[in-house]
Amino acid sequence: MKTWFHSWRAAIRIARRDAWRAKGRSALVLAMIALPILGVSAFDLTFRSAELSPAEKVDRTIGTADARFRDPQMGGVPILQDPEGEMGVPASTRDDEPWPSGATDVTKSIPAGSTVLTDRVGSAKLTTAHGLLMTEVRELKASDPVARGIMPLLEGRYPEKGDEVMATSQFLETSGLSVGSTLSARNFERPYRIVGSYELPDTLKTDQVNALPGAFLAPYAKAVEKAGLPDPGSSVSYLVRTPGGFTWNKVQEINTKGVLVASRAVLLAPPAAADVPLYQKGNWGDYGAGPADRAAEVAAVVTVVGLAMLEICLLAGPAFAVGARRSRRQLGLVGANGGARSHIRAIVLSGGLVIGVAAAVVGTVLAVALTLALQPLLEQAMGQRFGAFDVRPLEILAIALLAVLTGLLAAIVPAVTASRQSVLSSLTGRRGVRRSSRVLPVIGLVAVLLGGSVALFGSLVTEQVALVAAGSALAELGVVAMTPALVGLFGRSGRWLPLSPRLALRDAVRNRGRTAPAVAAVLAAVAGTVAVSTYTASKEAEDRASYQPTLPYGVAAAFVREEGGRDVPAVREAVQRYLPVDLRADVDRVSVGKPGCSPWGEGAGCGRFEVVVPPANECPLYTAAPDGSDPAQRFTPDQRRKMITEDWRCEDGNGGGGIYIDGGLLIGDAKLLQVLGVDDPGAVKALADGKVVTFDRAQIDAKGTVGLKQITDVAAADKAAEEGRPVPGKVSSVPAYLVPGGKDSYGLQAMMTPAAAKATGLSTVPLGVYISTDRLPDGEQRQKLDGEFTKLGSNVELHLEEGFVNDYGIVLLSLAIFAGLVTIGAAGIATGLAQADAEADLKTLAAVGAPPRVRRTLSGFQCGVVAAMGVVLGSAAGLLPAVGLRLTEERDQLRYHEMSVAEGWSADTAPPDLPIVVPWETLGLLLVAVPLGAALLAALVTRSRGALARRAAT
Repeated sequence: MKTWFHSWRAAIRIARRDAWRAKGRSALVLAMIALPILGVSAFDLTFRSAELSPAEKVDRTIGTADARFRDPQMGGVPILQDPEGEMGVPASTRDDEPWPSGATDVTKSIPAGSTVLTDRVGSAKLTTAHGLLMTEVRELKASDPVARGIMPLLEGRYPEKGDEVMATSQFLETSGLSVGSTLSARNFERPYRIVGSYELPDTLKTDQVNALPGAFLAPYAKAVEKAGLPDPGSSVSYLVRTPGGFTWNKVQEINTKGVLVASRAVLLAPPAAADVPLYQKGNWGDYGAGPADRAAEVAAVVTVVGLAMLEICLLAGPAFAVGARRSRRQLGLVGANGGARSHIRAIVLSGGLVIGVAAAVVGTVLAVALTLALQPLLEQAMGQRFGAFDVRPLEILAIALLAVLTGLLAAIVPAVTASRQSVLSSLTGRRGVRRSSRVLPVIGLVAVLLGGSVALFGSLVTEQVALVAAGSALAELGVVAMTPALVGLFGRSGRWLPLSPRLALRDAVRNRGRTAPAVAAVLAAVAGTVAVSTYTASKEAEDRASYQPTLPYGVAAAFVREEGGRDVPAVREAVQRYLPVDLRADVDRVSVGKPGCSPWGEGAGCGRFEVVVPPANECPLYTAAPDGSDPAQRFTPDQRRKMITEDWRCEDGNGGGGIYIDGGLLIGDAKLLQVLGVDDPGAVKALADGKVVTFDRAQIDAKGTVGLKQITDVAAADKAAEEGRPVPGKVSSVPAYLVPGGKDSYGLQAMMTPAAAKATGLSTVPLGVYISTDRLPDGEQRQKLDGEFTKLGSNVELHLEEGFVNDYGIVLLSLAIFAGLVTIGAAGIATGLAQADAEADLKTLAAVGAPPRVRRTLSGFQCGVVAAMGVVLGSAAGLLPAVGLRLTEERDQLRYHEMSVAEGWSADTAPPDLPIVVPWETLGLLLVAVPLGAALLAALVTRSRGALARRAAT
């Protein structure tokens, strides 16, 4: 008995045989479907393998311990923590109260009889083969079984003595050292021998050195303190193993002693959110992705997958259509022998099923092999080791089914078309007269109008980006639906064309079932490219207009703010040697306290410096209120707007740009003014007279002087500032000169000469250098300079003003190349199908005496016509979403600007103006170069002569 099973089995066998016979066409369609499957499957395998299980995460963070205890520095008050042990807040402190601070003795909260391993982390500048390198130093007995899994050993052995260390493979690669080398630290000449290398599975790119507890950080801190430098500091935690582990109730009990606990049992089986007191307190909660976020992610994935499937179907559909046309005699014989239309549809659909299954198998197998082969490279790129190679069969099967579904969808239209042909026309090869659908263009036109209206409504009324995107997508689908009708309109221009392009255009119009999908595929690719290119070009124009230079063009500055400027002379010498220096200006900074103190007054015996702003010159919007409330709330929106626009005290005198200068004051000479482009003889004379040259009007008091305050007690100053009291400190008044005209000082608020600073009683230390160049340094000079800075070990802040740099240029070029490749590919597919479909016409041309070049030129014009139509339609369709998004952004920024001015947040009174820029270079490349290149390429790869054959009898 014949059943549907037998008929489909026969259809699949016929389709498999036809696919094997037409290997080129089958391989082309298989590659188009398999490539996305390969990419998605490889991404799924990589993502799942990189996603660690809770047990793997615990092993990498706390080894085989039951918990890690840590001091949250809250003075031992009871705290509330999250289940991960990463965040804690005081249990009884209100949100508007300051948090308690202070150290806690964590060891007192560790249960008696526990095994404890100390884990201390600090940093030091270690000697390398190239110079010095700031490196993380970790004191942990890595050979202890409790630490197993935290620092897997790669080579050598674990440290066993106090003068032995091991280092991460990243540190050995960066430093140029190896197992067996010795290293030491700056200001600490004690040598250590590297006896092994290891890695941190979660952070492969970390430079770290491991030593035994107490073997490095404590003696290094003493050596640094002896050198008069601030203590580098360190943090400590404790790995604890105890019988029974630590349940969530035990963790909360330990929290009452002010200690954070990351428990293995809790991490493997976290409590419900309702059982976590922290999540019930104020604004603290579980910040995982909510239902709306997950829905948005699913919608984005579905949209991307849907568009990719649409693109593949548009490209693969014509291939199945031509395959069905080439097999029309075979299909006619099926009908002549009693086959129903369903059997013919089954045969053509089986072609899509066979190709889809083959593509799924090939794509999946290649994805597994590629992921395994590239796993070491992927791990290095991601900076962490994978867990177990995780294959989710259901996910891989779902991705594979997408390939099968794509093949079936691509074959649906050809199957329906083939089944509607009469047996007689199939056997004789006559196509008859076919009219295109009149309903589809109407639906497409409605979709275009509706989508455009939704996009405009979203951008001009609601400011909803989602509406703009949805409307643009709907409009683009409408253009795709109108493609057959639009192809017919293009055909009307053929009457003015020469023979070959007229034949190509007529062939494209007559075979819209083959041409329209290819044009639609090009349209979709070009529309996306034009949309992104237009948005990117507009964003680039906006960034260019709002760009604020850090320094004058071609000027460089190099600062060293640590260790009292110890390496500044070497930095100045390196800059002079490796950069094309035109003029050099050395600068110092004011130092309060010990010579090695940082500008921020960190450490014992260190203070800081600031330029005093007289109370009469302070902006009322930013002056602290007596009750501690927001000072801007004392004024109405109109008053705030008036202050920002009319009161000079509330203006941003320096424009908000430039380099950050500690205290706003630099110690230098007139060369600095020349480097910064300040041409003011009065300022030069003022420096020579020992005055302070200031660029900020607010710094000068009624007597024409500037107050320079030295703060020795930083803690008392911070407390006074919090309470709204005057900050205590020694103030020196120095005559000042105001540079007229509001010149841009690039972050510099005031300056004075070294002699004037000494006369005022200010201590100074070297800070760095400013230079002007006669040309921008090339890449080799920059690399040599960076290499010299690396040898110093200090953190050198290098600024080089190169003007506005277009970061989107490579993006625009990449998009144009991508769209060009898709366009040429789609046009090439359509051309190859056209040649296979019109072989009889080409033979007829040759038989009637057409020159050999007609075949080549016809092929070129066929390819060019498809590319040109797709590019023109895609360019028009791609402008809508870009314009809609820019209008939405402009309205959003305008609303934020008005609110900022009303609230007193911004002194910029000019409303935002977001330009909409059409990337004519990209459009020109797409509209002219791509169709022309596609036509030339098709003409070059086409043979001029074809084999003559006797015309088949009809």
